Amino acid sequence: MAAAAEAAGSGGSPALSSGGEEPPAGPESPAESAGPSAGFRLTAVRREPAVRLQHGVSGLEPLAWSEDHRVSVSTARSIAVLEQLSDIHSGGQELVIHRTAVPAPAAGCLLKVGSKKEVAECKEKFASSKDPTVSQTFMLDRVFNPEGKSLPPMRGFKYSSWSPLGCDANGRCLLAALTMDNRLTIHANLNRLQWVQLVDLTEVYGERLYETSYKLSKVETPRGELGDFAEFQRRHSMQTPVRMEWSGICTTQQVKHNNECRDVGSVLLAVLFENGNIAVWQFQLPFVGKESITSCNTIESGINSPSVLSWWEYEHNNRKMSGLIVGSAFGPVKILPVNLKAVKGYFTLRQPVVLWQEMDQLPVHSIKCIPLYHPYQKCSCSLVVAARGSYVFWCLLLISKAGLNVHNSHVTGLHSLPIVSMTADKQNGTVYTCSTDGKVRQLIPIFTDVALKFEHQLIKLSEVFGSVRTHGIAVSPCGAYLAVITTEGMTNGLHPVNKNYQVQFVTLKTFEEAAAQLLESSVQNLFRQVDLTDLVRWKILKDKHIPQFLQEALDKKIESCGSTYFWRFKLFLLRILYQSMQKTPSEVMWRPSYEDTKVLISDSPGMGSTEDDHQEEGTSKQTSKQSLCEVSKGTDPDDPADDTLAHSSDLGGHEPMEEKLLEIQARIEAVEMHLTREHMKRVLGEVYLHTWITENTSIPTRGVCDFLMSDEGYDDRTARVLIGHILKKMNKQTFPEHCSLCKEILPFTDRKQAVCSNGHIWLRCFLTYQSCQSLVYRRCLLHDSIARHPTPEDPEWIKRLLQGPCTFCDSPVF
Repeated sequence: MAAAAEAAGSGGSPALSSGGEEPPAGPESPAESAGPSAGFRLTAVRREPAVRLQHGVSGLEPLAWSEDHRVSVSTARSIAVLEQLSDIHSGGQELVIHRTAVPAPAAGCLLKVGSKKEVAECKEKFASSKDPTVSQTFMLDRVFNPEGKSLPPMRGFKYSSWSPLGCDANGRCLLAALTMDNRLTIHANLNRLQWVQLVDLTEVYGERLYETSYKLSKVETPRGELGDFAEFQRRHSMQTPVRMEWSGICTTQQVKHNNECRDVGSVLLAVLFENGNIAVWQFQLPFVGKESITSCNTIESGINSPSVLSWWEYEHNNRKMSGLIVGSAFGPVKILPVNLKAVKGYFTLRQPVVLWQEMDQLPVHSIKCIPLYHPYQKCSCSLVVAARGSYVFWCLLLISKAGLNVHNSHVTGLHSLPIVSMTADKQNGTVYTCSTDGKVRQLIPIFTDVALKFEHQLIKLSEVFGSVRTHGIAVSPCGAYLAVITTEGMTNGLHPVNKNYQVQFVTLKTFEEAAAQLLESSVQNLFRQVDLTDLVRWKILKDKHIPQFLQEALDKKIESCGSTYFWRFKLFLLRILYQSMQKTPSEVMWRPSYEDTKVLISDSPGMGSTEDDHQEEGTSKQTSKQSLCEVSKGTDPDDPADDTLAHSSDLGGHEPMEEKLLEIQARIEAVEMHLTREHMKRVLGEVYLHTWITENTSIPTRGVCDFLMSDEGYDDRTARVLIGHILKKMNKQTFPEHCSLCKEILPFTDRKQAVCSNGHIWLRCFLTYQSCQSLVYRRCLLHDSIARHPTPEDPEWIKRLLQGPCTFCDSPVF
């Protein structure tokens, strides 16, 4: 149906009037819900390894994939976190996964509904009540009795949600976790080895409600006493979270002591409660704990039995609008306005917009909001999809001159069982749904003149993994992989005795699609596209050469624009090629070798063995060792197919392996030197802008300038002009670095380390080129480079430099 609603401007948003016709809002006709077409064929390929979980999964949507490529799995004892890495130091073709876990709290969560003494008296009163409607309800409700007593304890996690990229102290994602006993916490992985709880929002929200006597506003009339069972239930339901979701990062204005305004990043976390209220938390970035909480506002949704929520974010004419989509277990779906103060460029609706109002008893299980561009209307639009039973409800919202147009319908015939999980690729709008029978549906939106239709096809996981049951799916940020939680399916009509939960991965893109997306990427950051680079890495390791089309397209990109992103992509390809040509050890590295332990009497020095005998013996040993190795591999010694460089198109020839490796190594060093010089120019630009004439900067400016100009073959006019201005500003001053152990001067002769005249070696920070003269320093995610920690005496511009990613692989620094 096409509906319209007026939109407000919190801060002057445009008024929206009604417009559009009202076609029927029932399920799609066969013409609107088309089957798969030849242009959208998908071939899913299994990727190893499969990650076995230690405990069974829990919650409704147990799987989530973050923007920084970490997969969270909610289980009965912890949240398993699997981080995907595109390893440049390994020649294995399997996925490289770093595994950590967020343990469940040992103590149960008790919601704060009053003072401890008053709560204990009320619990004893309700448990011993002669009214069975009171005593039975109290004893069986696990919100009132999370410890369980005779019942099993409420362990495990109900739901987890990832924040956008750039929210924690390292510029990565935060994890909001909701336990089965209703404790909502926020965690951060600051050192990659363990997770730290930053704040318990359930405790903070309970304290706020206790201070306001459990009233949402000052004008609200006081309710009954805690001894009233209805009031006891109300205070619990207004603190029992159902779901929580993060918004995108927005910018707020902060007033300093000197009345200057500065822009501060902030993020919102919406928490949906059992009674229909929504608490919107606003956090200042980077989020470090309770002191980063800016505000908390509570919205009354008016929806009975809420089941799910999601953020609605829409951009129109460079104006960002936002709201909250709330779904009910009874069927209705609507968007609620969210009013915020001091947020730049933020607008919201004037009144709620009902997307689906029928109470058809089809519970809303999951909601996704996807921003798209309408090719016929020539404007941006917003696609909202929701899983309702075995159907997918969709709603297309777009703003035109007539107002906010809302077109909605259902896609039927997808699954024979209810949908248990739904995920969406926000880059192209593709939606994936799955049911427990191991069937996944891919839905691709196709725009029409009026609204849209869906092309869909079936992905049978039984053809990839065998007979399995599925419990959740999640798509990677760039749409290259699909993560699936599986257990064993039926064998010969019988269910398995034991369930082994595994997280398995299948590919959704081909190598050619991944390479094209990397070349045309608007993000231009390799770390944010790890799933795509992993497909490229897999292809090169299998074929042992870089495809010619990719090499030529990358060279054209470098010649046309010269962006450092394409140089980093080229460095990545060369490093993977180098790893693919490394010989894998035929023996286990830790096993001791027993060769050459016995010495014949005839070979002793006293017997006078000749030099020729030694040479013949060494030759025979090498030949026998080589033949044994070849026999163990099952190959012919004279087989040319064993040459790992036989397929190398860009290097060509059958030269010795050592020469080819040296050639690739030289190309790698040349690209690294280019990236180093480009970053040095950036650092010198910051020095020139932020340093006074006689100020002693801690950055070895003179050494960096001399290093840049030391190569006679390097002729960059921009660098020469910049260096000339800096040297003129420094007025023949050098400001050298000194060794902290012997006070000798540290010369700048190497970009990676500094060595004083007494032989003391200090590693250099790759972000500022200062020597790290301390025992503690940071390292990038792929162990590519090191950086020093910021100090309190560092100026703001140096601290900004130290917040940057790795200049070689775009990875964050820990």
